[in-house]
Amino acid sequence: VQLQASGGGLVQAGDSLRLSCAASGRTFSNYRMGWFRQPPGKEREFVAAISYTNLTYYSDSVKGRFTISRDNAKNTVILQMDNLQPEDTAFYYCAADTPSRGYGNPRETSVYDYWGQGTLVTVSS
Repeated sequence: VQLQASGGGLVQAGDSLRLSCAASGRTFSNYRMGWFRQPPGKEREFVAAISYTNLTYYSDSVKGRFTISRDNAKNTVILQMDNLQPEDTAFYYCAADTPSRGYGNPRETSVYDYWGQGTLVTVSS
């Protein structure tokens, strides 16, 4: 499985961005997909996840501002980010949790089997 994230950029506080993650693989519809971020100098943290049944999970810091969705026909997961704030500045990574090991806690990095490269989001004040 290969994951390709895109859509990062430089925006001002209050603006929106839409991140996309395109996945290879014929069984994308069975994957739970997650977004994580890593601010400069900090550890990677959970942002959002969506199960194969479209159940969604969000961190408290982004709930109400970010929306995760998936398009199984296009093997794509989207992270719509609204009302961005400077503290949202980070590299954003998409990840796939496949059923090979069973599904674990969607907020933990260790349960994800595949990771894409990061896309940088910078929010200026």
